Amino acid sequence: MRASIKRILIGRPLKSTELGEQKLNILKALAILSSDALSSVAYGTEQILIVLASISVIAAWYSVPIAIGVLFLLAALIISYRQIIFSYPQGGGAYLVSKENLGEKAGLIAGGSLLVDYILTVAVSVSAGTDAITSAFPVLHAHTVSIACFLVVVITILNLRGLTESATILAYPVYLFVFALFILIVTGLYKIATGHVSQGLHAPLGTPVQGITLFILLRAFASGCSALTGVEAISNAIPNFKEPAPKNAAKTLILMGSLLALMFSGITFLAYYYGIAPKHDETVVSQIARETFGRNMVYFFIQGTTALILVLAANTGFSAFPLLAYNLAKDKYMPRMFTIRGDRLGYSNGIVSLGIASIFLIIIFQGQTEQLIPLYAVGVFIPFTLSQTGMIIKWVREKPAGWTARLSANLIGAVITLTVLIIFFLTKFTHVWFAVVFLPIIVTIFLKIHRHYRDVGEQLRIHSEQPAIEPEGNVIIVPVAGITKVVEHSLNYAKTLADQVYAVYISFDREDEKRFEEKWRQAYPDVRLVTLQSRYRSILQPLAKFIDTVQHKAKERNYEVTVLIPQFIPKKSWHNILHNQSGLLIRSYLIYRKNVIVTTLPYRFKK
Repeated sequence: MRASIKRILIGRPLKSTELGEQKLNILKALAILSSDALSSVAYGTEQILIVLASISVIAAWYSVPIAIGVLFLLAALIISYRQIIFSYPQGGGAYLVSKENLGEKAGLIAGGSLLVDYILTVAVSVSAGTDAITSAFPVLHAHTVSIACFLVVVITILNLRGLTESATILAYPVYLFVFALFILIVTGLYKIATGHVSQGLHAPLGTPVQGITLFILLRAFASGCSALTGVEAISNAIPNFKEPAPKNAAKTLILMGSLLALMFSGITFLAYYYGIAPKHDETVVSQIARETFGRNMVYFFIQGTTALILVLAANTGFSAFPLLAYNLAKDKYMPRMFTIRGDRLGYSNGIVSLGIASIFLIIIFQGQTEQLIPLYAVGVFIPFTLSQTGMIIKWVREKPAGWTARLSANLIGAVITLTVLIIFFLTKFTHVWFAVVFLPIIVTIFLKIHRHYRDVGEQLRIHSEQPAIEPEGNVIIVPVAGITKVVEHSLNYAKTLADQVYAVYISFDREDEKRFEEKWRQAYPDVRLVTLQSRYRSILQPLAKFIDTVQHKAKERNYEVTVLIPQFIPKKSWHNILHNQSGLLIRSYLIYRKNVIVTTLPYRFKK
């Protein structure tokens, strides 16, 4: 039953030889890896206006020069990440760049930041998509969290079905969104050019605004930089591209940057010219579409595609998170389970972990996008800064042909991203302090995991100067609770493995002990029975003491001690709750004791 449901939801398992068919061409990669960056158009301008509106509606004209600054930073990032793609074609992006050029801890900070960022990508994207849905249908406002969690589950299942299949499905809404936004921008510009929009709706550029300060402008610029989140995803997912992977990834990056620049500048200009002010219950894109088309079919088409892209932008996180987790796990900083491919050849453990973590965040923040975006932006600007700095060191160290031009691009990018990061911490510390506390914890966890794997490797490594000591015999202890077929089956098996077999019976009173010893002598006269009295009705303590005694004697003779636990297996799983499961209790207790081999011999019931 469980397997059938899994097949319906996820699909048939794929052979390992079909991995090549799961690679992405440019069009599919643009849809699946750029959806986060492209979708940020829906809230990037709004974040600028929210800050400016705290001073005055007139201050909205500052959104135009701020947007130009954001576009300049976008250009610097695109140039930089294009260089990273060709320098590190194995993927990993900021994590590998920082680790190789700035050291282990810098790499782990970048990797940890990106992992958190991808979790926030899913939470922010789905929350923003839910906002777009509730803007069109206000009656759904009360169900924001439930809708967002349901959408995360749907996207998680979609990604578990495989990269190519999810990309094929996601391509349509992404390109529909781009088409819808261009219809909105072109129509809005046409109405402005033909005089259908009053010039009195906005303040002219350069209008003095009382109370405006450099601090406010920097805060608005930092908020607008949230439109740049997701730019790094392509550099992390190069192995997902068809060959030649680096060239295809670089082309996809340029396409994404171009589309993002056009849409962001268009939406910002329309918001300024229309005199749009941010509202609690309606997004800026919704207001622009309503002013341009009214609440007709075109409006609902734009809102529908915006909601879809915002929700499906989460797929960038689902594409990049598993690959980054794989790189960290390969380097032994995360559990090995993140290196395992699932039935559909995706890193399913990473996909499921991301889905659970993002649902957790949505519930904590109650789906409030404005509460999540500052954390989201900080999570991506830390690796932005580290990767730019790492590339600077790489060019200075290697000095390849044309390295000064590359160095200049990375230097400009590093200065700007560091400036934005500082602005975030200065202007929104109450929202982003969590990153200051949480990142050191993540790095510490990475280092502890790495230390554990290193210790395990040292203990598993075979040393020729320390040859293994072969045991000369085996002592088997069989805990018994009665004289049954299960016990008989276990004793017969134990006698094939060792000449020295002890059956151990734990008694709670003397009379019971005498009766059992008499029955045992009649049933199994050739197997030594040891009865242990338990005053406090504990099975584990008397058994452990007896094992210690046997161990001490076995060590002198170079014998191994094995505890063979008889375990009957009911035909139906629910029957297990009808039995006391003492075998499992003994196994759980003994498995962590030194120098004891614990094995279970199953006896399966037929009815």
